[in-house]
Amino acid sequence: MKALPLLASMLAVSLLAGCQALDPSASEPFESSSSECLSDIPTLQDNECLLEAWVDFGLAAQRGDADWRQRTLERAEGELANERLARAVVYAWGDRDRWKEASDLFKADLALAPSRLQPLLRQWLNGLEARRELVDQANHSEAARRQATRERDELAQKLDALTEIEQSINLRNQSP
Repeated sequence: MKALPLLASMLAVSLLAGCQALDPSASEPFESSSSECLSDIPTLQDNECLLEAWVDFGLAAQRGDADWRQRTLERAEGELANERLARAVVYAWGDRDRWKEASDLFKADLALAPSRLQPLLRQWLNGLEARRELVDQANHSEAARRQATRERDELAQKLDALTEIEQSINLRNQSP
C-alpha cells in the first residue's frame, strides 16, 4: 500500500524532470510581432510567419464583408506576386462572378510562391475549382429542369389541342 504513493510521486518527479529536458525555445510563444510579420497584405518572404500570415489572411477573406474586401483589394492593386495572390484569395471568397479571375490569378502566380506556401495555395485553388464546378453543375441542372418544364408544358398544350380536336370530331359524328 505504501508503495503506491511512493511510485506516484516518483512518476510525477520524473515527468517534471523530463519537461526540463525539452527545448526551452519550444515553450516560448511564437513571436509574430516582428515588423516583417505584420502587414495588411502577406508577403512571399520565406520567414517563420509565412504560413501563419497567409492562413490568417485567408480566414479574414472568408469572414470579411464587402467593405473589408474593397479596402483589401485597393491595398493589393499592384502587380507583385503577393498582391496578385492576395487578390486571388479575396476574389475566391467573394462574389461568384470573380471566381474565374481568382482561379486565373492563383494559376499564374502559384509557382512564384515559396515551396512551403504552395500546398496551401493549391488547396485554396482546388477548393475554389470544386466550388466553381458545383455551381456549374447546379446551373446545368437548373437549365435542364427548366427545359424539361418547357417541354412538359408544350406537350400539355399539344395534348389539350388534340383533345379538343377529338371532341370536335366526336360531336360531328354524333350529329345527323
